[in-house]
Amino acid sequence: MKIDAVKWGGVLLVGLALMAGSAWAAWAWQANAYSQQLAAKEAAYQTERTNLANANSAQILAEQGKRFALEQWLAASDQSHYRALTDEKTKQARLRDRLATADLRLSVQLDTTATTGCDGVQTATGAGGVVYGAHRARLDPAHAQRIIGITGDGDQGLIALAACQVFVKKITDL
Repeated sequence: MKIDAVKWGGVLLVGLALMAGSAWAAWAWQANAYSQQLAAKEAAYQTERTNLANANSAQILAEQGKRFALEQWLAASDQSHYRALTDEKTKQARLRDRLATADLRLSVQLDTTATTGCDGVQTATGAGGVVYGAHRARLDPAHAQRIIGITGDGDQGLIALAACQVFVKKITDL
């Protein structure tokens, strides 16, 4: 009986050892399979993050390109606007100088239809000019200077307005 008990004890011990070994093997196999699943999910997540980062970088580069192009256009537009304003100021200064030196006189044509009693037909052109009507009044040089100043300011305003309109059109086209 003792031998049977030892025999059964050995069998039981071998069975327990086999069960423990198989449990450990199953545990190791499951841990390996789970680790592989986690590694695959981590790789997929990392790939997704890399793709998103690349897409963001591409979008940022595109926006930087647009901004650079807009800055270049603005610089060119600003130079053009400045050149137009400078040219207009130069023309106005020349005109004011010519008025100041009496090289040029401003005059206004008078309405002769009321004084002549005609039916609105203008008189013939004089021998020295191409303007119809002989009745003209010269403006005082100081008044002529003020008129030229006013028209100069108006011209500058129109140039600035045109530049603003071009700018707004360019911005809205983007």
